[in-house]
Amino acid sequence: MKIQLHRVLTAASGLALAAIATSAAAEPISEQAVIDAQKTWGEGIVAIAKVHADGGDYAARATQHIDDLYAYGETNVMFKPTLAAEDQFRETFNEALSYFIGQEGTEDKGFAISGWTDVRWENNNIYTDDTSAMAMGNYYFTDPDGNETKAEYSFGYVLVDGDLKINLHHSSIPYSPE
Repeated sequence: MKIQLHRVLTAASGLALAAIATSAAAEPISEQAVIDAQKTWGEGIVAIAKVHADGGDYAARATQHIDDLYAYGETNVMFKPTLAAEDQFRETFNEALSYFIGQEGTEDKGFAISGWTDVRWENNNIYTDDTSAMAMGNYYFTDPDGNETKAEYSFGYVLVDGDLKINLHHSSIPYSPE
């Protein structure tokens, strides 16, 4: 009985040490991973606009963008788009898609099909840990004439199967005193 108990305790302590070693060895998400995710998001918005301008299946491209970059279906997603007043929060995939490509009978005119040619990011700060990250700052959307539109953003990310996925996206127009 003593020998069996000793074996069980030895095995249990070995598992506990392995768990501690595994969690201690976990690498935090890097700031570069967040910057790469931002770049991919911006390239996706530009790609949706280009497919739309070329007469292609922009709805499919927007669907891929949301599937690849947002955590819908994995966890709750908190999305507050810039140009949303009636339906301020987009908790579902279909609501996000409506915002990006537009939907007749709604306030959604299709943010991502507005002809954007570039998205430039200025991070105020990036926070990362082992399984999540956050970034806040300004991003600038370039229209076909080369003019930039500035918006403020906060993005939250979670790690899903090794990929950063957006679980928080809040965007707003900068304050302008009257």
